[in-house]
Amino acid sequence: MGPQVDTLAPETSFPTQADVVIVGGGIIGTSTALYLAQRGVSVVLCEKGHIAGEQSSRNWGWVRKARRDPREIPLIVESLRLWEGMNGSVEGETGFRRTGIVFSAETEADVARYETWLEHARPYQIDARLISGSELDRHMPGAATRWKAALYCSTDGRAEPQKAAPAIAAAARRNGAVILTDCAVRGLDRTGGRITGAVTERGLIRCNSVVVAGGAWSRRFLKDLGLTLPQLKVRSSVMRTAPLEGAPQAALWCSEFAFRRRLDGGYNIANGNVNVVPIVPDSFRFFPEFLPALREDHKSLKLSLEGRFLQEWQEARPVPFDQVSPYEKVRVLDPAPDQRYLRQALDGLTRMYPVFAGANIVQQWAGLIDVMPDAIPVISPVDALPGLVIATGFSGHGFGIGPGAGRLVADIVTGAKPIVDPHEFRFSRFSDGSKPRPIAGI
Repeated sequence: MGPQVDTLAPETSFPTQADVVIVGGGIIGTSTALYLAQRGVSVVLCEKGHIAGEQSSRNWGWVRKARRDPREIPLIVESLRLWEGMNGSVEGETGFRRTGIVFSAETEADVARYETWLEHARPYQIDARLISGSELDRHMPGAATRWKAALYCSTDGRAEPQKAAPAIAAAARRNGAVILTDCAVRGLDRTGGRITGAVTERGLIRCNSVVVAGGAWSRRFLKDLGLTLPQLKVRSSVMRTAPLEGAPQAALWCSEFAFRRRLDGGYNIANGNVNVVPIVPDSFRFFPEFLPALREDHKSLKLSLEGRFLQEWQEARPVPFDQVSPYEKVRVLDPAPDQRYLRQALDGLTRMYPVFAGANIVQQWAGLIDVMPDAIPVISPVDALPGLVIATGFSGHGFGIGPGAGRLVADIVTGAKPIVDPHEFRFSRFSDGSKPRPIAGI
């Protein structure tokens, strides 16, 4: 069962008209709703389950520039500025704190890779740097052994996934947005080749624009519109501890484990080097697109043939708008955590940091991450369907980048000057001959 997420009271009425409808109530959808509402745009957010029910509440809670894909760096820089003032802006607790993040360099190859990344990041004047020796000990005290070096960024931080999106959604509502939960969007109404409404399980909402921020569901939703989004899913598992004294304050990633301190004094712990990739029908459909990523990261991607293959096969067919949709049948994706990989992570963590040997593990969960062939998101209008904007495929980077992405989506919808150049995130990169792929060696 997933983590307990801060709740948002249900709306008491159902709107039939809006300027913009947002599909999905994760960190991207709620941030978009907030920035649109602050501009006086009439916006309705529709979430099929509860706010942040899926990956937006199940991620590690990192907010980082370090080791960010260089194409995302401008957006994460802006996003961190928004995070800095977020608690005051939303008048609530998102858990954001600047505590620093450390990436271990265990081999000379790791050091070389981080040096390559630092060269990519240099134009943006990011305060990340390589540290070693006593300085590394100071930031990560209590380690049983010492690595060759580490990549450290002091201004990176953390936030609470179970608090952030609900707090942002509540602020969006106070600014005039309508936030509907347990309200799935079954499809879109179109007239004359453009969007004119969103068909929900409760009825039609007339609108001029729709933002699809459906995370792991976006591929299926867009397929019903005749649009091909080459998106797959990766399962990531997390455990959390009760409050623990004496462990490092900064977050850490290494090849065996990753952790970060929680606002409640406990720790989130995950396997630093394993992601499970369920084999589904789309795995074969998009194999050529994902082959470069598989080659680049083959050691950490664990292919798994399991029940999701049959489930997605059964969900694939279009469903008439007057019938119950797959989105209503599965309100929240709640996969079982991968116990073996979590045990491996905890074993490695207690060997390196003996203080964790006494940790009380109080919960474990997993989430499905929406991933793209080039490991960066789609944040883009769709030329073939005026009024549609896609914001999905954040490839495990969406929580930290969420506020900036929401601001960028709001800019695109309203025609304002974008907070960053959105060219790298265009939907058309998958059809214009660009051959998208991850940046190697970082």
